[in-house]
Amino acid sequence: MKKILLTAISIFLSLTSQAQQVYTLKSCLESGLENNYSVRIAKNEEQINKNSATKANAGYYPAIDLTGRYSGTLNNTKSTVRTTGEVEKNSSVLDNTFNVGLTLNWTLFDGFNITANYKRLKELEAIGEVNTRIAIEDFIANFTAEYYNYIQQKIRIKNFHYAVLLSKERLRIVEARYMIGNMSRLDLQQARVDFNADSSKYVKQHELLNTSRIRLNELMASANVDQNIDIADSLIIVDELLVFNDLWESTLNTNAELLKSEKNITLAQLNLKSVNSRKYPYLRLSSGYGYTLNKYEINAYRQRQVAGLDFGLTAGINIFDGTRRSQQKNARIEIENARLQRQQLQQSLSADIANLWQAYLNNIKMLKLERENLAAAKQNHEIAMERYMLGDLSGIEMREAQKNLLDAEERILSAQYDTKLCEISLLQISGKVLKYLEN
Repeated sequence: MKKILLTAISIFLSLTSQAQQVYTLKSCLESGLENNYSVRIAKNEEQINKNSATKANAGYYPAIDLTGRYSGTLNNTKSTVRTTGEVEKNSSVLDNTFNVGLTLNWTLFDGFNITANYKRLKELEAIGEVNTRIAIEDFIANFTAEYYNYIQQKIRIKNFHYAVLLSKERLRIVEARYMIGNMSRLDLQQARVDFNADSSKYVKQHELLNTSRIRLNELMASANVDQNIDIADSLIIVDELLVFNDLWESTLNTNAELLKSEKNITLAQLNLKSVNSRKYPYLRLSSGYGYTLNKYEINAYRQRQVAGLDFGLTAGINIFDGTRRSQQKNARIEIENARLQRQQLQQSLSADIANLWQAYLNNIKMLKLERENLAAAKQNHEIAMERYMLGDLSGIEMREAQKNLLDAEERILSAQYDTKLCEISLLQISGKVLKYLEN
């Protein structure tokens, strides 16, 4: 019994400690980077490219094959002796041949095609690393945006709960005054309608909060996507000190998509080198060692064994293949397209960062204005509540003051979140989104 009790206590303490675990943005990102499926797939693909980027795959090393073969013949023979005319007949004569060989084929030179192939494999390895970085940055940006959306929904549900409390208190006051004849039935019905409307918003907000929580668990690849999350942050803190020139300079130097486009230019250039390599002569070495055993049933020799080494050196040059010229033209066009795509990408990034920067500045201005509006709305609500308690203010006017306060809180919350989204996008484009892992 004591053992069972101790086990139950241990389980309870374990569950309690798990329930009390508080997540920060950094801890959530670290967990997600370890478990998120998209990131893990990108890392595996990077490893595939890394495994493939070897000199053996490029063709630097020879190919060595070991082969073995057995063959046999089953014949009926009829032989006539020239001197005597005697005829000799043999049925089902079985002759056996056994071959074992070791062969080596090695391309010593093929017009620098092997070198170009090796460089191409190394570039693909580098692209794999860039793709992993893109996947990581996308995850960090998406998760950070959802993390602050979750904070936004939590703040909003508090605001709606406060609105319900205000409406409930107003309904209580109206009911009390209605009972003594100081309020009309219309006032009572209006107070109930407002209370029900606020309660409905509060209930709906629970659904939005639940959706955001599930999305966070999904991004972290949690086993239970419906588990509760207790986060440390309760406010949306905006970085209002970003500098446009620093962001743009960082974009040109470290943006992952730009780096990938540069790798694509290099790949196109290497493709042209591979095509041009066919203009040069090639040199190939071949060698082998073989052993053959023949067994004869009626031959003068019962068996014959042969073992020996063979080798050869082949040199040649392709004179004409009919496709080289068109492939060279296409390869040059691919290089031009890769350069144009990089320029197009840089222009697109320039437009994106300009639009985001303008939105960022506008949202900061709106945020400052809404802070002033919220302070004024709170003061107006306090004054309205005092007058309403004294009976100097109608229910409709009280509701208007309450609505103004809630609208001000909603506008400042939206401005904070919109500014945060601009901040996240600017940092992602400039390659600085990893800073969220440092906090």
